[in-house]
Amino acid sequence: MSPVCNVSRSILGQPWHWRGLAADTLDAGFVADDLVTRLLLARGCPRESLELHRTPSIRGFMPDPSIFRDMDTAARRLADAVQTREQVAIFGDYDVDGATSAALLILVLRDLGLEARAYIPDRMKEGYGPTVAALGRLAHEGASLIVTVDCGAQAFEALASARAAGTDVVVVDHHKCTSLLPEAHAVVNPNRLDEIEDAAAHGHLAAVGVAFLLSAALIRELRARGFFASRPEPKLLDRLDLVALGTVADVAALRGLNRAFVAQGLKVMARRANPGLAALADAARLTRAPTCTDLGFALGPRINAGGRVGRADLGVRLLTTRDPAEAKAIAEELDRLNEERRAIEGEVQAAAEAMTREDCSVTVVSGEGWHPGVIGIVAGRLKERLGRPSLVIAIGEDGVGKGSGRSIPGVDLGAAVLAAKEAGLIVAGGGHAAAAGVTVVPGGVPALAAFLEEKLAANVARAREDRALLLDAVLAPGGVSADLVDAMEAGGPYGMGWPSPRVAAGPVRIVRADRVGNGHVRAIVAGEDGRSLKAMAFRMADTDLGAALLGAPPHRRLWLAGRAKRDDWSGRAVAELHVEDAAWAD
Repeated sequence: MSPVCNVSRSILGQPWHWRGLAADTLDAGFVADDLVTRLLLARGCPRESLELHRTPSIRGFMPDPSIFRDMDTAARRLADAVQTREQVAIFGDYDVDGATSAALLILVLRDLGLEARAYIPDRMKEGYGPTVAALGRLAHEGASLIVTVDCGAQAFEALASARAAGTDVVVVDHHKCTSLLPEAHAVVNPNRLDEIEDAAAHGHLAAVGVAFLLSAALIRELRARGFFASRPEPKLLDRLDLVALGTVADVAALRGLNRAFVAQGLKVMARRANPGLAALADAARLTRAPTCTDLGFALGPRINAGGRVGRADLGVRLLTTRDPAEAKAIAEELDRLNEERRAIEGEVQAAAEAMTREDCSVTVVSGEGWHPGVIGIVAGRLKERLGRPSLVIAIGEDGVGKGSGRSIPGVDLGAAVLAAKEAGLIVAGGGHAAAAGVTVVPGGVPALAAFLEEKLAANVARAREDRALLLDAVLAPGGVSADLVDAMEAGGPYGMGWPSPRVAAGPVRIVRADRVGNGHVRAIVAGEDGRSLKAMAFRMADTDLGAALLGAPPHRRLWLAGRAKRDDWSGRAVAELHVEDAAWAD
C-alpha cells in the first residue's frame, strides 16, 4: 500500500495509510458514491449492511437476550422479586459504567413497582467489587436478592459467602472470565468462556448494555406471566440515555449493538427527560444536543469524580432522583469534585511521567501517596504518550498497591492480568482487553512488572510495527469546513472501535504558532488554495510534533493530519483541525 501524501515516516515516526480500502481499490462493480458510504466501508461495514449501519437502530441490532447463558434464569429470579416485592440491592462499581448500570436497573424496577437499593463501594475503603462484609451487611439489612453490575465475575469468596448465607446473587458483568465462575444464582456475562458464538460476539458490550438486555428479558418474562394485564409496560427505550453514557464512558467499542445504543441514546438524552442528566449537562455548560464527545469528556468525567475523589454513590443518586432541585445540587457537587480531581490528576501524572523508562514494552510505575481515584486516567495518558500498555499503581500506607492499567489495540491487558493472578503475583485483578485493575502485595510491583513485560512484549512489538496513522480524506485547507464536519458526522456515532474520521490538510505554511494552556499548541496555517485554517495540537507542545509546529521556518510546507471539528466558540459556521501528526511536504 503506497503511503498517503507520500508520508512513509511522519514527524511522530509513523507512516500514513488509507483507512480500509482506498478509493481506487474498490472493484469495478461497486461505486461508493457518497461520503458516508465510504466512511462506513472503511470501518468494516459489510456492503450488504450499509443501510443498517447508516441509521443504527435497536430493532436492527438487538439480539434475543435468551442466547446468553443464565439470562433467562436471572430474568426469572428478578421477576419473582418484582411480583413478591422482595428487598433487592443493586451492587455497582464506582465508575460511570457501574453507576449507569445500577441506575438503569433501579429505574426499570421502579417502573415495575419495586424500589431497589443501590450500594456503591467506597473506592478508598472497600476497593473494587463485592466483599464478604458488604454482601453480608446487605443481607443482614434485609436484601434477599443482590444484583452486582459491572463487577462480580471474579468475586469468588464474597459470592460463596452469600450463597452459604442463603442470599441469592445475580452477576451482571462484562469483564474477562476464567473457566471457573463464582457461585451465584446466575452469571450473565457475554465474556464467559462457555458462551455460544452469537452471544460471545457481544463481548464488547459495556456492563450497562448487558443490564439493558437483562431488563428486556425481565419485561418479557413478566409479560408472559400476565403482569401487565392491569398496568403499562415500562418504556425501556427511554432509558437509552443511560446506556449511551455508560457505553461511551467505558470506552466500549462502538460496533454493532453499541452503535445503536449510542445513536438512539443521544436522541433520548437530547429530550432531557432524566432530571439528573439534564442537571449534569447544565453543570457542564452544555447548551446544545449532546454528542459522543460530550459523553466521554464532559458528562462522564463528572459522574466519575464522585467515585474517584468524592462520595461513591453520588452518580447513582444523580441518575435516579426524581427531584430537579436535588439533581441540581448533586450535579454542582460533582462539577466541583471534577475540578478537584483535575488538580490531583496533574500531580500524579507529573510524578508518573518522571518515572517512565524507554527500555520496556509495558510501563509499570508506582508511588506512595498517589490518589487511587486518578490512576486510571493517568495510565490512559501514559498509554497515549508512550504508545504502549501502562499500569499505574498507588501504594497505600500498608504497602498494598492498587493499580489501574490501559492498553493499546492488539494487546489484551485483561487476559495478562488474569494470568498474573493465576501465577500468584497479585491478590486480585481483572478487566478486559483495553483496561484492567490489580491489587499487589507489599513489594510485589517489580515481579508483576517483569511478568507483564515477558507476557506482552511480543504482542506490543507486533502492535507497534503495525502502527500507522489511518486517514479518510486529503483536503486543501479550505476543504476543512463546518459542512464537511456535519457530513462526516452522519457516519457516526464515533468512538472506540468506530473511529471518527481523520483527514490530512495541506500542504500548508505556518503563519503563526503559540504555546497555550496546559502544553497545547495553537496555530494559524495557510494553504496553496489561498485559505487559512486554525489548528490545535492538544498536549503536544513538549513533543516532536509541537516543536515542529512552533519552530517551522516560514518557507517550509507541512501536511497536517487530525480531526476536523466545529469551532463552537466563534459563533460562526467554521471548523478547525485538531492535529495528531504532521509531515514535511518538502
